[in-house]
Parts: sequence; C-alpha cells; structure tokens
Amino acid sequence: MGTNNDDRPAVSDEEWARFMEQAEAGAGQAPREPSARARRVTARLRNESAEPPGWRTGPAWQQMQGRGRGRRLKAAAAVVFIAALALITVRPELVIDRVTGKAAQDDTAREPLPAETARPSAPPSALYPDRPTLKEPFKGSPALQWADGAAGIEVPEAEAVGGMSKEQVADALEKAKQFLVAANLDPATLRGERPGAALALLDPKLGEQVGRLEQSLTAPTKENDPLHLFSRVKPTELKPVGDVVKVRGRMWVEPGKEAGQANVLADYTFVYPFVKARPGAEQVERTIVRREITFSIADPRKWQATAGRIWLEKFNVDLANSACDVHDGFLHPVFDEDAPTGPTPSGTPVDPYDRSTSMDTGGQEGCGSLSRS
Repeated sequence: MGTNNDDRPAVSDEEWARFMEQAEAGAGQAPREPSARARRVTARLRNESAEPPGWRTGPAWQQMQGRGRGRRLKAAAAVVFIAALALITVRPELVIDRVTGKAAQDDTAREPLPAETARPSAPPSALYPDRPTLKEPFKGSPALQWADGAAGIEVPEAEAVGGMSKEQVADALEKAKQFLVAANLDPATLRGERPGAALALLDPKLGEQVGRLEQSLTAPTKENDPLHLFSRVKPTELKPVGDVVKVRGRMWVEPGKEAGQANVLADYTFVYPFVKARPGAEQVERTIVRREITFSIADPRKWQATAGRIWLEKFNVDLANSACDVHDGFLHPVFDEDAPTGPTPSGTPVDPYDRSTSMDTGGQEGCGSLSRS
C-alpha cells in the first residue's frame, strides 16, 4: 500500500476492508492509488476544512463583505436622514413646496416674460401668497418675471407719424424713455432729490406747467403732488431693498391732434420693495406705481415748440400700497407695525399688477383696497 507525503495511507482502512470483502465474494476491483495531483488536492482540501467557516471561501466571504458594506451604507443613510429631518424642521416649506407643486410654480414664476407689445387681455395669474424677504424682495409677486429697471422700458422702432419725420419720432421716443428712467428709477430721484435730469427734457415753452412741477417739489399739495410724475421716498424713513426696481409696460406712437404733431404714449408699472430705514428692520413691503403718460412733440416750424424737447400732454398715476391721506410728495407703504391712520380702504379689491385695462376706464378714485401687493 502506498503512502502520502505525510506518511498517511493513500487508501483508508474502511476502503481496504471493503475491498477484501468484495475480493472474497469474487467481485470488485482493487482501489487505485490516487495520482500525485489528486493527493495534493485532497491534502489542500483537508487543510482548508480545518479553517474557520467563511474564511477565504467565496460565498461566505462575499456575504460577510456584503453585510459590512450594508451596515456602512445604513449608517450613512441614517446620518443623511437625521440631517434632512433637521432641515425640514427648520424649513418645512422645502417638502411642502415639492408635495404641493409650489416649487415647480416658483421656478416658472422666475422665467422672464417677453416684452409687452400690446395691452394684456387679463391680469397676471395668481401666485402663492409668499411674503417678500430681504433676499427675495419680489417673492410671491408677478414682478418676478418682469424686467429689471431701464431694461423694462423698450423703445419701439420709429416711423414717421403725424407729419413728424422718422428721426424726430426716434428722438422723441428716446427722450420719453430718458424721462421715465430719470423720474422713476434714478436713485437720486427715489431718495427725494430734485429730478433735474427729467425736468431738463421738458420744453421750457411749457411755461406754467414747468413752474407747477417745480413748486410741487418744494410745497406739495393734494392737487399738485410730485408723485403724479416722480417716485420718491424719505431716506430717513425708508430704504430700497437691493438696487432693482421691476418694470413692465410698453410705449407706442400716434398722430397728434393737429398736423405737425405726434404723441408718444407710455404705460408702465414700477414695483419698489422697501424696508424701514432703521438697523435690524426686516419686513419688506412693496409699493406698485402705474403711470400712463402722453408725451408730445411738434414741428417748430408750425408750433411754439423747442426742437429736441418734449411736452407733457397728459398723465395718470395709480399708487398701490401708499398712504391715502398723506400728500407730502413721498411714497408711504404700510407696514405691520404702523398704526392705522386715515380712511379705511374700501370697495372691491384691485389687483395692482393688472394691466389689462386703461387707467382712464379701470381706475379707482379714493382709498381702495388691494388684492395683493
């Protein structure tokens, strides 16, 4: 009988006894001695069978590694989950906005609108009534989609109108834009300074009208209020939130009443976010100012007019969220901390963002109420 390299018999006693029984019965074959390769494999398997279960064996090793990796992933997931719970506790609107679809609507509400080329057929769609903040002063407002500042005052292509040449009309359009910017967007005008750049565009031959405008700036009254043409606040009371004023509107040209005259019509809404001018003030309030102004130009050869200057033919203003009973020449948005004064707003609430009707037909006299601000 052969032996293995470790001096153990190559054939076990049980196999040898079985062979002897078969030989006596005349059956069976002598067991073959394993080859050297078979013996090495048998020895390796015998040695590995003595090692701890799962050690270096394929399936057991993979399962062990899998369980370890799973525990690490679960631990990491637990940390993320706890952090998410903490964030939701502080800002629950993050989840609420996703569930209700408000987040998608907010994203849509921030997409810029194309320029307004005709009167809208309806007011802007209603949004969630979000309050403005110092970081997002136009939050919850249709003005989110409006242009910033002077970019919202687009000048149409000029054409000859009413006997005035294309060049004269183009100059009038540009002067009208300059007036609107100087009267409503210039920081100096907004903080209550004299709107010199706007006044310089007016024809001095207007005489009495220019004098009344100057007087309104120094001694405003209900009938002669600079707010009819200029947006102004007291810097000791209010300060703008950021440096952006939202603007929406359009400008177009029509023939004047007589030959040799042309009118530039402007219809624009300006949205101003303000905060109290004191340290730590956080409440933001918006004032919405809509203006309809008709500027006129005339041929100096036919009319008493100065070339390159404009006339003020007509103007209307609608001030939304400004004290009704104060006529000191400044805007006064109402804050929560302000004590009620003056007449109580009444009538059907008006949407100050609605540009679908002319102020000649859709305006409201007195102290009306607002549907939003």
